[in-house]
Amino acid sequence: MPSLNMNGPHDFTSLKIGEVVTRKSAGNYALGYISRDGSFVVQYVGRSDVDVKQELRVRLSISAYQAFKFSYASSPKAAFEKECRNYHDFGGKQKLDNDNHPDRPTNCNWKCPVCKVFGSVPSVSSW
Repeated sequence: MPSLNMNGPHDFTSLKIGEVVTRKSAGNYALGYISRDGSFVVQYVGRSDVDVKQELRVRLSISAYQAFKFSYASSPKAAFEKECRNYHDFGGKQKLDNDNHPDRPTNCNWKCPVCKVFGSVPSVSSW
């Protein structure tokens, strides 16, 4: 089973975000809910290249998820690569609420560490 390697899960509330996300940093997050067996069910993965706390607060205002997990990243590139891995590990747009493959920051030529392309999932025949 894939792992997010993130802190949580926590209730997805402004109070809890402020309590557990204590520094301004690039980072990653997953949004979802807690199942009846107590496990965290991932429904959406994302990142911030600058401030994961602020990004979670923005997501809170536009979504109705119940729980979140997060982690800090050492750089925007590390956050991008982890978001890509999480996106693929948890089913991509077929299983997640994410509409698209993670975007890379403007003016970067980074490629996804999983599918080796930017912005699209490879065809099944190329896996």
